Amino acid sequence: MGITKEDYREMSLIIGKVKEEVGTFIVGQEEAVDFILYSILAGGHTLLEGLPGLGKTMLIRTFSEVLDLGFSRIQFTPDLMPSDITGTTVIEETPDGRKDFVFREGPLFSEMVLADEINRATPKTQSALLEAMGERTVTVLGTTRPMKEPFFVLATQNPIELEGTYPLPEAQLDRFLCKVIIPNPETEELKEIIRRTTGSRSVGLRKLMGPEEIRRARKMVREVILPEEMLDVAARIVTGTHPDDSPLDEVRRWIRFGSGPRGLQSLVLAAKARALAEGRFHVSIGDLKKCAVPALRHRLLFNYEGEAAGIPADELITRLADMAAGGRMS
Repeated sequence: MGITKEDYREMSLIIGKVKEEVGTFIVGQEEAVDFILYSILAGGHTLLEGLPGLGKTMLIRTFSEVLDLGFSRIQFTPDLMPSDITGTTVIEETPDGRKDFVFREGPLFSEMVLADEINRATPKTQSALLEAMGERTVTVLGTTRPMKEPFFVLATQNPIELEGTYPLPEAQLDRFLCKVIIPNPETEELKEIIRRTTGSRSVGLRKLMGPEEIRRARKMVREVILPEEMLDVAARIVTGTHPDDSPLDEVRRWIRFGSGPRGLQSLVLAAKARALAEGRFHVSIGDLKKCAVPALRHRLLFNYEGEAAGIPADELITRLADMAAGGRMS
């Protein structure tokens, strides 16, 4: 039996309850909560950027509890080695006295992996995640091992200007379905954080989904209808980030490289996940406009003049999305 409209409505209710449950412990951060969920539903990965102490790690731990997923945390440091992440092969003595090679799994072999402060590790160690994030496998000493399913990497990074950080390679940035900026909390949000974290009341989180439900939701995301006109809008947004094809003078002047096909895939999947969360089985203009900035902001590479100008990628993508949605982009 196929997926019905009622199935979409029921899944939308479950997703809404997940968001509410996360909100009982996490204050604010609506965009982060939304796009972490969209990434999980779409089978992608999320990059969170923000200053230390804004609750990025706690947000991810909360999701792992509510979604009832196996959780592991990797603290990235300059001396972290790739084998510390993926695992290594060791020699062990068997009961009959022989010695044999045994693979010891690293923390990457979990359903939800927190790569904490990923940009504090060297590029060599950062690249250890590439295969796992892209292919859902890890190869150690010529042996390829599958990751668990579902498998989700949520990485946090501090702003690149901070001391002791390394910029992520473009190839790795492209592996993230979306990038979310964590802002400083407003006054009322800050007061509520203090009430929840310094008082005696403890919050017990309910487990509202599990691996089986997430796998089912991911299948439903793939079944969400993408009308041809919506695909055309999404493609025009992505094409507009290319300096050779963009209708925006700022893009032509300041962008060195725009988004590639994986950016379009991420935009479409995020929009489909948002449609599912809203209880719809088709993608709308609103889905594409809402998802354009998180899906594409980390895929635009500025030239030196663009970096000096200080124009944020978010502004350019928003303008491109408005033009594409209004049909004013050739």
